[in-house]
Amino acid sequence: MAANTRRVKSVEDSIRDTDEPEHRLKKNLSGLDLTVFGVGVIIGTGIFVLTGLVARDQAGPAVAISFVIAGVVCGLAALCYAEFASTVPVAGSAYTFSYATFGEFVAWIIGWDLVLELALGAATVSVGWSGYLNQLLDDLGMALPTSIAGETASFNIPAMVIALAMTAVLVLGIKLSSRVTAVIVAIKLAVVLLVIVVGLFYVSADNYSPFIPPAEPLAEGESGLHTPLVQLLGFAQGSFGWSGVLAGAAIVFFAFIGFDIVATAAEETRNPGRDLPRGIIGSLAICTTLYVAVSLVVVGMQEYTELSADAPLAGAFAANGLTFFSSVISLGALAGLTSVVMILMLGQSRVLFAMSRDHLLPGGLARVHPRYGTPYKITIATGAVVALLAGLVPLTALAELVNIGTLFAFLLVSVGVWRLRRTRPDLERTFRVPFVQVLPWVSAAACLWLMANLPVDTWLRFLVWMLIGIVIYFVYGRGHSRMATGERVPASTGGKDISRA
Repeated sequence: MAANTRRVKSVEDSIRDTDEPEHRLKKNLSGLDLTVFGVGVIIGTGIFVLTGLVARDQAGPAVAISFVIAGVVCGLAALCYAEFASTVPVAGSAYTFSYATFGEFVAWIIGWDLVLELALGAATVSVGWSGYLNQLLDDLGMALPTSIAGETASFNIPAMVIALAMTAVLVLGIKLSSRVTAVIVAIKLAVVLLVIVVGLFYVSADNYSPFIPPAEPLAEGESGLHTPLVQLLGFAQGSFGWSGVLAGAAIVFFAFIGFDIVATAAEETRNPGRDLPRGIIGSLAICTTLYVAVSLVVVGMQEYTELSADAPLAGAFAANGLTFFSSVISLGALAGLTSVVMILMLGQSRVLFAMSRDHLLPGGLARVHPRYGTPYKITIATGAVVALLAGLVPLTALAELVNIGTLFAFLLVSVGVWRLRRTRPDLERTFRVPFVQVLPWVSAAACLWLMANLPVDTWLRFLVWMLIGIVIYFVYGRGHSRMATGERVPASTGGKDISRA
């Protein structure tokens, strides 16, 4: 059984699968499309929602430092993703990379884990979209009842609507999706620059003092299972102070997921060796700069303790009497978050597509639409699940689970780059991680530290989710995978089929 779980799918087999007629995706994406996708998904909830939450509850004005820390961690992981994606230009991102390095069982685990990042991420952003819609409607005097819209909604109808609408766009084709994203990103960047330029005129130096508020113990009700794991390991933890800044980095880390989504579109890229590294690293660099600038402006405009949890940017402008700009920001946020929902679901559908093509999930789900060239069955299923989650689960609980899932994926990709260099030094690599004996391990350690700053209950939910995934693998995936049924001979065995051992 142990041999079964170590079945490695070679890079060559992964690439060969992309030419199967019933599974062939259309190669319509350019380097610019990938960069736009990256910017489109990275700039979203991090600026428009989480900035206020983290400043108010964890880091104060030093939320900008939290963004820098999270950006550095993501930058290290981005280098690893860039090498992998250009070497293995196949849909599936970390799932496909893990199959080529650690074997089938770890690949399944990381694929199952990516559901936390992508499907839950799309649901989280849908909830944020609903909050900004209600902010905009409130400015117009037409606010929806809080029971059906916003963070506190018991049944979030707008969040479900946006998830289903983006599902329809994705089914209709990758080129249409890229064009819709390009328009939305242009609107979003214009709004972000508006926030920075106009907001600078309303910044008060008093709001930056103290820049790092004095550390406070965990508030009543935040002990027990909601205690960050590092505190149970003996590290002092609480709100604000440097521990709060680090805890904030673990949460705003959610704002940076997106560059790895670029890797999921590798199979639909015309020149992946050249364009994937540009899209991954370029989009991350642009967005980190904008995040830091916006967070500094927002906490300068309004006392951090008074920031809105649902719509902090629009709320900060409204507090300064700039109601018109508040409405413009809400409109821009709606546009921006729309692209994030769409691209996260794009990434999720491509990961599940790759898993279905390998028959770790039912193979019929991997069928590509004969006209649109998209994995329409898995896309529709993804949209339905995201809509249900967005309608029923609160934002904060979703965001923390998304973060731990993403960090775990980054950790495995970082170690995987180092391992593949050792096991397959012969592979052509158009992009190579510098200092490969050190940098991937620094990236993995940084990811693990941020994971440790997440609450214990988040870890417990994560472990339960992983346990469910392990059960599904042994009940279904291990026996149905293409390698188990003899459709693939593991390259690592020198041609000897161990799948029936």
